[in-house]
Amino acid sequence: MSAYDERPWLGLYAEGRPHELEFEHESILAAFGRTAASHPDKPAIVYFDTAISFGELDSLSDALAAGLLEHGFSRGDRLGIYLQNVPQFAISMLATWKAGGIIVSISPMLKHKELSAQLADSGASALVTFESLWDEVARGVVGETGVRIAITTSELDFLDQTPPLLAGSTRNRDGDTLDLVELIEAHRGSGPPDEVVPVTAEDVAFLTYTSGTTGPSKGAMNSHGNVVFNSQTYREWIGLTEDDVVFGTAPLFHITGLIGHLTVAMLVGMPLVLGYRFDPDVALELIERHGATFTVGAITAFISMLNASSADERDLSKLTKIASGGAPIAPATVEAWEQKFGAYIHNIYGLTETTSPSHCVPFGKRAPVDPDSGALSVGVPVFDTLVRVVDDDGNDVPAGQIGEFVTSGPQVVSGYWNKPDETEHAIPGGELHTGDVGLMDELGWFYLVDRKKDQINVSGYKVWPRDVEDALYGHGAVREVAVVGVPDDYRGETVKAFVSLRPGESATAEELIAYCRERMAAYKYPRQIEFVDELPKTASGKVLRRELRDRARPQS
Repeated sequence: MSAYDERPWLGLYAEGRPHELEFEHESILAAFGRTAASHPDKPAIVYFDTAISFGELDSLSDALAAGLLEHGFSRGDRLGIYLQNVPQFAISMLATWKAGGIIVSISPMLKHKELSAQLADSGASALVTFESLWDEVARGVVGETGVRIAITTSELDFLDQTPPLLAGSTRNRDGDTLDLVELIEAHRGSGPPDEVVPVTAEDVAFLTYTSGTTGPSKGAMNSHGNVVFNSQTYREWIGLTEDDVVFGTAPLFHITGLIGHLTVAMLVGMPLVLGYRFDPDVALELIERHGATFTVGAITAFISMLNASSADERDLSKLTKIASGGAPIAPATVEAWEQKFGAYIHNIYGLTETTSPSHCVPFGKRAPVDPDSGALSVGVPVFDTLVRVVDDDGNDVPAGQIGEFVTSGPQVVSGYWNKPDETEHAIPGGELHTGDVGLMDELGWFYLVDRKKDQINVSGYKVWPRDVEDALYGHGAVREVAVVGVPDDYRGETVKAFVSLRPGESATAEELIAYCRERMAAYKYPRQIEFVDELPKTASGKVLRRELRDRARPQS
């Protein structure tokens, strides 16, 4: 029996925590209906300072579902949500599920070509977007993609008063689209007819497109069963109850925001606080004002809040349940957050294809640091989840040896939308080959070293970018850093770091190179440093190393 069959990590679970979970519902929709019936007046969404109750959210989504069906939407159809963190996201999601459809979550940062590709690939027949995005992007795209139902809304809808962040927003109603609020009002008191077949655990809930950090994005088919399981995982692992308040740090269109904010809030019956888009000062203000107790987001968001102009003024004492995933975390950042705000950030790891978490540091425990790589542990596999570490031939490697993470469990998607070849390559037999490289120690702690494709080969020596990044994060002047390999005539590749500095701090390239040279093997430390104001990132906060590599390549 291998180390993975024995599952040494089971001993690391918090005291009394079960190793397995039972599905409670066929879908989040069923759980939401229970809360809406039992606690109709409880706030479900708090948008800046305006609250929408569970009962009202149920009524709004009933009406929108009726409106969609009246305009030809039917079971199995796809609806694209092309929005920021606003109440309309939740309304559209619930309405689509009530009509038997599938949500396509789309980043509002996408432009014409990218939006067209996702709408066409998904075969979306309906789209909900902002009036501004309709004018700037979507109007010129939908005619090419088969979208029949275009619905627009404004970030100013569902607000009692306009917050400073939205002071520059204006209304621009377009007669070529349906207005979301008008469509809802026209069907108030209505809902989907009885003949609409309820969604099941096997039905696809979301098509979530991979971030495309290493290539073209693909639509992962997150089923209602996947979504329920990992929503329960967040609830049980973190100890969330109806007395908690979630702050939406992550974008709702991303798998972290979908599951770690929206669906877990619908499952537990707790309020979700939204602030349109992430702004560190606004985030700190809303967390303090509404007494948020839980959030999850990329570590870049927490770094932004640490360095926000209002950070020293804010009381975040109620925010005691924090998880961070989506990008590697430097131990120095976790320490800095705890020193300033008092709470420990628990590392969490997962992918779009695992419907958010596959690993998490047990709450009440602190993640160890691997002495060789300097990586902070991403925790242990969550409930019902088996993770192997394999070599290039697919064989399990011993504890302590680096290999690729291969994950199986109830949260792993069945495949990619209309891409059987890619599905067979990445998820053969239901096991997800993540493309992420790391190790498991003898106690069962897992450590993410890096993306397999990001490894740097320096004179035959392997260098993982995050080793160098973690070293640089220890320097007091460094705010953010990303490391890539660049061509080198002598070494084949050499290490280059892109660095942004903390406000008011200064450092030279020579100083940072010397800092690393004192702490790292000779082949590892960066030979080149380039200072940048901001690192290029996906909307979810992942650094786009691919862009940095392209920027660093010699131009022919």
